[in-house]
Amino acid sequence: MLSLTNVKPSNGSRNTSKRLGRGNGSGKWTYCGRGCKGQNSRSGGWVPAWFEWGQTPLFRRMPKLKGFSNAKFKTEYSIINISDLVILAEKGITTINKEVLIENKIIRRKSLPIKLLGQWELSSIIDIVVDKASITAKEAVLKAWGKLETK
Repeated sequence: MLSLTNVKPSNGSRNTSKRLGRGNGSGKWTYCGRGCKGQNSRSGGWVPAWFEWGQTPLFRRMPKLKGFSNAKFKTEYSIINISDLVILAEKGITTINKEVLIENKIIRRKSLPIKLLGQWELSSIIDIVVDKASITAKEAVLKAWGKLETK
């Protein structure tokens, strides 16, 4: 009959820890696995995890922050080229804005402002509404008698 007085764990499920400093026959005596001398061989000996013994510590090897970076204040744009607009003009689209660009999968992120770059020749008349445009893009659109509106 099973009762609380005769309940035991199954064989092999529990391991006994090695008893240190209990004589030569125990398998761990003399230095008890602590090495010979030093800080950690003594009772109460302890070294923090970040301590690197004689080596120069990591926080002292790292360069100091110098100067100021304006990178976190930078405006990121969804960039399109006039070559992308030529593809839309071939489909018969004459007015191009953010909704048309998203619908035709030319830009992916709705939240970013759009910048137009002029790396192509524009042959058809197109009305374009973007947030920003390069000088070459403005010239290319005006050369093709199109209309460019920036916000």
